[in-house]
Amino acid sequence: MRYKRLAFVLIIITFGFVGAQNKQLLFGFNDIPQSALINPSTTLKNDLFVGLPLLSHVHATVGSSGASAYDLFADDGRDFSSKLQSLIFRLDSNDFFMFNQQFDIFSGGFSYGKGIEKDRYLSFGMYLETDAIVYHPKDYAVLAYQGNADNIDRIFDLSDLNASGEVVSVLHIGTTKKINNKLTIGARGKIYSSVFNVNSTKNSGSFVTREGQNNFLEHTFNLDLSVRTSGIKSLAEDNNTDFSKDIKTIRKRMLFGGNLGLGIDVGFTYQATDQLMFEGSLQDFGFIRHKKDIESYTLKGNYTFEGINPLFPEVGNGQTAEEYWDEIADNFEDLFEVDSAANKYTTWRPLKLNGALRYAFGKKQNKDCDCLNDDVGYINEVGAQLYAVNRPKRPQFALTAYYYRRVFNGFRVKATYTVDSFSYKNIGLGVSTHFGPVNLYVLADNLLEYQNLAKAQSASLQLGLNFVFGRNK
Repeated sequence: MRYKRLAFVLIIITFGFVGAQNKQLLFGFNDIPQSALINPSTTLKNDLFVGLPLLSHVHATVGSSGASAYDLFADDGRDFSSKLQSLIFRLDSNDFFMFNQQFDIFSGGFSYGKGIEKDRYLSFGMYLETDAIVYHPKDYAVLAYQGNADNIDRIFDLSDLNASGEVVSVLHIGTTKKINNKLTIGARGKIYSSVFNVNSTKNSGSFVTREGQNNFLEHTFNLDLSVRTSGIKSLAEDNNTDFSKDIKTIRKRMLFGGNLGLGIDVGFTYQATDQLMFEGSLQDFGFIRHKKDIESYTLKGNYTFEGINPLFPEVGNGQTAEEYWDEIADNFEDLFEVDSAANKYTTWRPLKLNGALRYAFGKKQNKDCDCLNDDVGYINEVGAQLYAVNRPKRPQFALTAYYYRRVFNGFRVKATYTVDSFSYKNIGLGVSTHFGPVNLYVLADNLLEYQNLAKAQSASLQLGLNFVFGRNK
């Protein structure tokens, strides 16, 4: 039982000290084949594409809604302890830290249909995604930093513990269908294979210390805490020193050897006029059923203890985090019994919503005849996009305005301005180039902070390499 208690405490510690992704630059950028992953109704401008394995789409986003590394590590004359204290009290329990990473393992697609005009497009592939979000456990942090000796009669809210993380591989296939000259629809089916999952999102309870009789302190716990895991127990307990065997296990889970689930994306594109377009999509309406290699930890009940010493002492001078939490774990070892079980559970994928309005303008002019060349369409586009993602506590939103331009054949750019949970001044830039059949793209957010990334509350980068054939210029 000691191992299970320690595992429970370690998971909480990890969540507390670890550090969705909105892909507004990629959304609607239909020169890039991977834009169909965000909206399956996107009409790709090619007949066939093959993504370079492992490099066709690489994406990483990291963010903090209320703090940056600069807040803790700035060389401003203040000591680290005072900066940490300021940060703990400034953030609230709805502030969060997040990380999302995704890269394609393989991808491809082709157009098809009856007759000369191919009105359908089939795309497919497989990608690996890591997604984690940790809400600031404010009352836990205050308790750890100050202890409870100076917080008599303060009720600490234990529901502040809220975090989830997963690594999942996704095999997908989608189709785009042009219904008529105005409406195009699309859908994408997905099979999820979970590699790891850890979540602790339904906690409640409180802790309070009051003065008792004869100078004793009365500590009262009302607890309903739980952590659910899958894919972790076997690797943690196998006593295996050969890391290559663990890699083989993880590889099997990626190829449908893990906990499985199903999902779907749907989308539409409506061409209201020659210049005005509406589009929207829902991503990852799906679930994963966890039945293999599962273990859950629960701590539930009402407890009252009396003593002359506080249960949560203030952090001592020179005391490391490991030493402090070892002391807390030793105290709790004698007070609580953590229950463990292998109960099956279901997790829902973070549902994402995208909606956009686009307006195209600026026909390209033919220099030879001083007339408009209707074949190439419009070279400029402005628009607005709304993004939302469902998260454990509440949905997160982002609003983007953008400008897109075909600079010349084979070179397209997109600039964005985004307001989201991280910043009100997020400027992004994306570039897509074509050299023969080779499509190379780079998309980056929050460019104003690149002069000092330590001050950035978020950063995002996407890049990829595809081979594209039959491209519509």
